[in-house]
Formats: sequence, C-alpha cells, structure tokens
Amino acid sequence: MKTFDRWLASPWRRSVAAVLAGALPVLAFPAPSLWWFAYVALVPWILLARAAPTGRRAAYDGWCGGFGFMVAVHHWLLPNLHVFIFLLAALLGVLWAPWGRLVHRFLGNGGGSGPGRGFAALLVLPSAWLAAELVRSWQGLGGPWGMLGATQWQVAPALRLASVGGVWLLSFLVVAVNVAVAVLVSVRESRVPAVASLVATAAATAAAWVWSPRPDVDGGVRIAVVQPGVIDGPDARFDREEALTRRLAGQGVDLVVWGESSVGHDLDDRPDLSGRLAALSRSTGAGILVNVDARRSDRPGIYKSSVLVGPAGPTGNRYDKMRLVPFGEYIPARSLLGWVTSFGKAAGEDRHRGTEQVVMNVGHGLRIGPLVCFETAFPDMSRHLAEDGADILLGQSSTSSFQSSWAPEQHASLAALRAAETGRPMVHATLTGVSAVYGPGGQRLGPWLGTDASTTRVYDVPLAHGVTPYVRYGDWPVHGALLVLAALCASEGVRVFRTRRSTAPEPHVPPARTVRGSPVRPGR
Repeated sequence: MKTFDRWLASPWRRSVAAVLAGALPVLAFPAPSLWWFAYVALVPWILLARAAPTGRRAAYDGWCGGFGFMVAVHHWLLPNLHVFIFLLAALLGVLWAPWGRLVHRFLGNGGGSGPGRGFAALLVLPSAWLAAELVRSWQGLGGPWGMLGATQWQVAPALRLASVGGVWLLSFLVVAVNVAVAVLVSVRESRVPAVASLVATAAATAAAWVWSPRPDVDGGVRIAVVQPGVIDGPDARFDREEALTRRLAGQGVDLVVWGESSVGHDLDDRPDLSGRLAALSRSTGAGILVNVDARRSDRPGIYKSSVLVGPAGPTGNRYDKMRLVPFGEYIPARSLLGWVTSFGKAAGEDRHRGTEQVVMNVGHGLRIGPLVCFETAFPDMSRHLAEDGADILLGQSSTSSFQSSWAPEQHASLAALRAAETGRPMVHATLTGVSAVYGPGGQRLGPWLGTDASTTRVYDVPLAHGVTPYVRYGDWPVHGALLVLAALCASEGVRVFRTRRSTAPEPHVPPARTVRGSPVRPGR
C-alpha cells in the first residue's frame, strides 16, 4: 500500500489514476450492462479523493475523474467530434471538482472523525453528485445522457423507485451506496452510519415496491414498429419503409410508427409521398406516425417533425422537435464555434426548434406523446406528456451514425426509465436499431430489433392510467439535494464567521487619563 501511495505522489500519475477511476462506471451502462457494478464503481474514485494530500488536490482529482467519466459515457461520439470531445469533457469535468473537494472534506483524515461526519457524507456527497448531473443535463451542455441512475434500467425494484423519484432518485441512491462502501473500507469511525445507509436504501426500495402505486392496466393496443435498416438516400429509405408497412395489412394494428428522419421531404411539397402514406394507412387500417426531416414549405428553416398521417393524408397533428442535439443538429454560438464543422460531422446548417410539446389524438380514444431522438433522455419531457394526457409515449430515433458503438443500446434503454417514471408504455422506434417497447412499469415487451434488422414487428402494448408520484411531485430529489447543499453552505458560512470572530485580536484601548491630562496611576 505504501508503494502505491508513493506511486501516486506524482501529480501526473495521480491524474491518470483519477481519469481511469472516473471512467469505471461506463461498464454499468449498455452494452456491458453490468448494472450491479454501478454500486461500487465510484469507490476507487472516492478513495483516491479521500486520500488526497490537500483539499485542492482532491478537487483536481474530482475534475480528472469527471473528465474520464464524460469521455467514457460519450466515447461513441469520438468519430464525429474528434478531439473536440476531449475539450467538452474537460469543461464538463469541472462540475465534479466540488464533489472531489467534499469527499476530502467529509471522508479525509483531516476532516475530523466520528459517526456524525459519516452521516453527513452519506447525505452531502450524493447531493453534490446530483447537482453536477443537474447542471450538465441542460440541453445546451449535451443533455442528461449517462446519468448514473440510468444504469438500473433493467432492475425491477429500481424501476419502482423511478416511479417515485425518477432517475434522479436512482442516481442519489447509487451514489449513497458507493459512499457507504467506501466508508466501510476506509473510515472505521463511520462504519455504523455506513451500515445504516445500506439498510435505509434497502428499506426504501422495499417500501417503494410494496406501497408505491402500480400502473392500473385497463386495456391495450397493437403498435407496429417499422425499422428499415441502413439505407442510403431518403427516397430508397422511403421505398423500403413502404414495402415493410404493406406487410402489416390485416394484422389489426392500431398505429404504425416509423423512425426519426424516416421521410426526407416536406409532405406539403410532395403530395405524391402524402398520397402513398395515406394509401398505407388505408391498407393497414391504422394511422402512421412518420418523422419528417426537411425544410418546411410554410416557414423558413429545417425542422425535425413528428407527423401523423391518416387515410386521407396528414391529419394536421404535428410536433416539431424542441431540444436539438448540440453540434449534431445545431452549433452553439456558431459565429465562435463554427470551425468545429471542419473536424467532424457537425451540423452544416442549424435546424430550427419547436416551441411546445404536443399530444396527438390518433382516434378510438388513443392519445400519443411523441419525442424525437435524444429528447427521450429528458425525464421532464415525458412527465409533461403524461400530465397532458398521453396514453403512450413514442420516441422516434436514428443512431445510424453510431451503429457499431454502445449508443443504440444505451438509447433504447432510456425508454424503460421514461415508462417507469410516468406509468405509461413507451415505444422506441428507430431507423437502424435498436428499437424497443416497454410496458407501463418499464418492463420490456417482446424482443429488441437490433442494428442488423430490417423488418417490422407488432407489439401488444398494455395501456395504463393513474398518476405516479414522480409525475405528481416532479424532480423532488433534486430539490432536496439543493436544500442539503444550501444548508451546508450556510453552516460553513456560520463556522467561518465564528472562527474569524474568535481569532480576531482584542481592540487596543488607550489608557484612561485624569482631569489634568496625565495617565491614571494605580493607587492614586
């Protein structure tokens, strides 16, 4: 151990160790999907920051670990962004510098000892992690891709917890377990609160399993997903989607869903395409939700829009994508960062964004809430659609640029969380895989359509109603975490004030003088 400590004495070697430690949690995400590993993946990072010689070095360990984490969870963007991904990771990694400093403050040898400090660490450190996830989940910084709680997408008890507090609650509890394990390993004085934290986490999971309201299933629909596969050119893709959709005639489907950018021309400009889609709707007896990626005829600019087509053509139901992918669909501050297009596959022209979410009435009482591409990573968007009366959440996506990476499976897994959070089934339909469908509890329905599939599949999807605690109360774990951090800042401010007041020098008092102007002498 002493040899390892001497090895870490080099700032460069310590920084490399922090980067590697921060990258470890990626193994808990798809495709490896080692969900159980998430509960110990942060332990090496925590122990490293705890053992830092100074708080400043611990903050630097947090930054380096954050850099490693962001590179790891977004590594599949490397062919598109090239070296720019490292710059983005370095900028976002700064969010974990305060977290590293707090690890050292509450778990380090110089921060005091006793169970009280252990209990505080088990509350403050998960809260600080949530604060970092909150900031980086802003759309302009890349969105909430790779939130730690998302590793639990296939764990039934965790999905029940998601219905209570969303993916935020899962992230909080996963970090709390990691902190508890690190405390058990390294801080003898705080082992009692660490064990108590593990017991409390298990108890919270059991309580959510027993008492949180389950989705009230009261019907079902048949939804078909059309996945054409990798096909070059919008016209050839449309032909393949049309041929696959014809196979659905007579199968009693209620809705057909095509993936993102499934139509490459504005339907008002191409009445021939509208007519072909209307004919498909008549032959299948179902509405068809397509996604148009084209310059609109009624307003300037390129939009990505979910458009519902019925037997008579477009029904007028349309949703324009609101949250665009930075660099992929627009360049933030293009006048300053436009040079990025010279290094990768960044957007040559900014797409325009919509202004509001839309719930579409398909008919026979079925209401759908569409989301486009990485909008399925935002829990607030699906929550608002459920509040607005959507019976089914529909995500239209395309990850064709990342076919050989972990991105398609990671994207498909997010739909399980959105379904569990809202108590609504979710369909994740893609052009090139992975397509997936989940029930109102987040359980998988039928097989995934992989990246090698060019096919269509019909899913029997149960409908459920009722309101989950997450839909009713929103992001309450985030609000609680921010209150914890605010209380910490207030207590630290009081402590600093008292310390400065107690160490302030006594004010100089000049000696008293007599009436005649001479100093007072004792005895006179």
